[in-house]
Amino acid sequence: MGTAPRRVVLASASSARLRVLHSAGLEPEVLVSGVDEDDVAGTTAEIVLELAERKARAVRATAGDALIIGCDSLLDLDGEALGKPGSPAAAAALWHRLAGRTGTLHTGQVLLDGGSGSCARRLVSSSIAFAAPHEAEIAAYVASGEPTEVAGGFTIDGRGAAFVRRVEGDPNGVLGLSSAMLRDQLAELGFALTDLWGR
Repeated sequence: MGTAPRRVVLASASSARLRVLHSAGLEPEVLVSGVDEDDVAGTTAEIVLELAERKARAVRATAGDALIIGCDSLLDLDGEALGKPGSPAAAAALWHRLAGRTGTLHTGQVLLDGGSGSCARRLVSSSIAFAAPHEAEIAAYVASGEPTEVAGGFTIDGRGAAFVRRVEGDPNGVLGLSSAMLRDQLAELGFALTDLWGR
């Protein structure tokens, strides 16, 4: 394995992704990319991979030779890419669609070596079986504010977990960043996850 860079950078403001990295022993710097997410076409899987790479590359100038982690997540339901609802009305409408259904949460995860420009791209996909909450439960969940600003309008590490019956796949990938996949990406670029503990 190569000599580990001095810094790890997360190109995301997501508190869930940051918690995953902390749990994996990392202490990354957070640099928010500010990338436009509305001009990418393709399948849900293609979109999240493209956006993840854009985010990583957007902070490279500031991050220097750090290892940069870019991620993006979208829920695929019937072939439609569903991101953050953005408003209570949109979150409620989304939950009426999700109730009792199964979707696929895709997370694009890109590790960029800011020094060499080398890049390791991965897709983490998990099947999510949703419960069928009652109207009052949907209203209460939307009123909590949680679903409006998360991909697919749900979380598995907050109040939304009560409305998820089953996850098939990588739970951390559903949170937006797979630590197991990150280990593989680091190895692809010549680094060991354990060498980055505390960085």
